[in-house]
Amino acid sequence: MRAFFLWALLFSLVPAGENGLKIEDFTGQPIEVSAIKEKIAITCYGGAVQQIALFLGEDAILAHPGAQRFPFFEKLYPKLAQKPSIGTFSDVNFETLLKVKPDLVFAGVTSLQTNARIKALGIPVFTLGIGRHTMPTLLDEFRAVGTFLGKEKKAEELIAYWREQLQRIERNLPSQGQRKKVLYINGAFKLSSEGRGWWGDDFITQAGGVNIAKDIKIKGSITPELLLAFDPDVIIVSDNRNFKTSPEELMQNPLFKNLKAVQEGEVYFSPVGGFWWDRPSPEAILGIVWLSKILYPQQMESVDLKRETKHFFEHFYSYTLQDKEYERFFARAKDRR
Repeated sequence: MRAFFLWALLFSLVPAGENGLKIEDFTGQPIEVSAIKEKIAITCYGGAVQQIALFLGEDAILAHPGAQRFPFFEKLYPKLAQKPSIGTFSDVNFETLLKVKPDLVFAGVTSLQTNARIKALGIPVFTLGIGRHTMPTLLDEFRAVGTFLGKEKKAEELIAYWREQLQRIERNLPSQGQRKKVLYINGAFKLSSEGRGWWGDDFITQAGGVNIAKDIKIKGSITPELLLAFDPDVIIVSDNRNFKTSPEELMQNPLFKNLKAVQEGEVYFSPVGGFWWDRPSPEAILGIVWLSKILYPQQMESVDLKRETKHFFEHFYSYTLQDKEYERFFARAKDRR
């Protein structure tokens, strides 16, 4: 497994002369740490609201893209459901933005033109790596955002927890020659995957799997013929209801009846808690632990996913997770845990 702790710091601290310390965002733009951070708007999806809420709670967030896709997250932070929707990425509602009068906007790196329009209004913008993250950049972002928001201790605790879990997985993994081949399907295409340099590759490899799509040049559609040639041991399908594929569809498709994963019933929806467990967010480490247990149930038998999930929610979200709530994370997933 790659040495996840040896990354170069992308989000860095830079001196700011008389104005105090500054932090560079995902684009390298320095933002003053001393900026007011009590009135925040978020104009990007993909785990940004989860990250900011984890550090600051819900009161400081004045507007966001909405968390309707994640009803349990709204249960964690019920006031967010009452906050106005501001749109997302390049589809920002500027009328709402001006109405809520934020001191700061957290925006995504995939909407730079819209972000520039926000800056032109005199509103500072902190650009996040939403849509471009790998594991090193995500952990860097936790540190940068935590420091920027005055929550350095919580950020370091979050990073330390990720490291602890990744190290424990690594200690329990079989030898390289015994690692299972995994296909991760995530996207608007019926069949799609992510190669090196995308989150899906880290999701698989940090759990101890072999990403059989690692050599595809870009993330996106793959053909049925390529899937048959890959012949994965395990298939993980992202549980995004906008996507076009389900485990049931794959299992029932006569074209794929000879796939090893299909024959052995190793096709799974990824769980969903406060966010998708297969996509980058503070909670994503739980998805990596879950996948490691899917791949290597005997080696990972001593790891209690329920206990770890309850600990995570208690410590980082200040929420006491009940057994029934935990079970609902797997409502669409046929799995071992």
